[in-house]
Amino acid sequence: MSQVMVEQSVFSYLKEHEQEMLEDLVGFVKKESPSYSKELVDQCGMYLTQLFYKRLGVGYEIIEEKEVGNHLKFTIGEGEKQLLIIGHFDTVWEKGRLSLRTEGNKLYGPGILDMKGGIVQSIWAIKAIQELGLSLDKKIVFFCNSDEEIGSISSKKYIEEEAQRSEAVLVAEPAVAGSGALKTSRKGAGIFTVKAWGRAAHAGNHHKEGINAIEELARQVIFLQGLTDYEKGTTVNVGTFTGGSGTNVVPEYAEAHVDLRVSTEEEAKRMTDIILNLTPILKGIKLEVTGGMNRPPMVKSKQTEELFECAQSIAAKLGMKLEEAAVGGGSDGNFTAAIGVPTLDGLGACGKGIHAEYEHIQIDTLSERSSLFANLLLQI
Repeated sequence: MSQVMVEQSVFSYLKEHEQEMLEDLVGFVKKESPSYSKELVDQCGMYLTQLFYKRLGVGYEIIEEKEVGNHLKFTIGEGEKQLLIIGHFDTVWEKGRLSLRTEGNKLYGPGILDMKGGIVQSIWAIKAIQELGLSLDKKIVFFCNSDEEIGSISSKKYIEEEAQRSEAVLVAEPAVAGSGALKTSRKGAGIFTVKAWGRAAHAGNHHKEGINAIEELARQVIFLQGLTDYEKGTTVNVGTFTGGSGTNVVPEYAEAHVDLRVSTEEEAKRMTDIILNLTPILKGIKLEVTGGMNRPPMVKSKQTEELFECAQSIAAKLGMKLEEAAVGGGSDGNFTAAIGVPTLDGLGACGKGIHAEYEHIQIDTLSERSSLFANLLLQI
């Protein structure tokens, strides 16, 4: 069978089974899995193990965790060459926060785009290969983690270990909204906490004796926000700010949380040094800064470019126009790219509304994106 015939056969199979794929996804989304609820995340994980067994006939390896949900590893096929697929099944949504509903070609639900849709598409991609009897002379390791939305603190080491054994990493995170583009580079992300201690005093009787921690932190916030440099791709966002105990009290304490995004390792180091070495502006203030880079930048390599070109060629034969993009958000692909493993991201579902109340997928793209994934597995 020619390569073109293989590509068309895979697409036809998946189109024929699109309704089953959709049913799997609906069941998966119904198993709500907010990152901070270990009980719910683990229940969702058990649904996922059943889905892998039902569709692919494979068991699983469980990595038990105490603080977050358990992580899952699935191994399909054999061969000296290993490819790693990574996907997370935790979501940012508390149970009951979003409804599961269909409006025309859009299917809404918690985590349906980020990234349960991509996981289901990947499972069905492998199922199509199996059912059509196509040769997959490589081992596929599918690592599903439960803590991506809270930084992958627990799962990072397992992802990196598996990536080091792999020739390439495919990330089933959502495609770029609107264009459906794949992600060949991502910004690195840092998280910092800035705390200030001053001196409390009665705002009316002894105002002069107080040292205002909120004022100190307000000045620091203005400085931090001013570090943003769009030309360099560097952004600083003070996302939360708290402090004080009452309007008639000079505030003794204030705290701010800072998000940093950078495009290169060099910029990450420069900005981290600046933020961690902030000094007090007001006399008598004690200042403490903690944190650092949570995810390194995902910088496009020559090998990643070759992966994208392969995907683009497949897409063209399927009648799809495929582009690449650099994005500001991070994923677990940041970790694998940073250790030198070719990584192609954004291979998941198409839709809009990541982390937004209108999070949804486009139903009619399920089979074509799954077909793209399957043919990519066959050709790399």
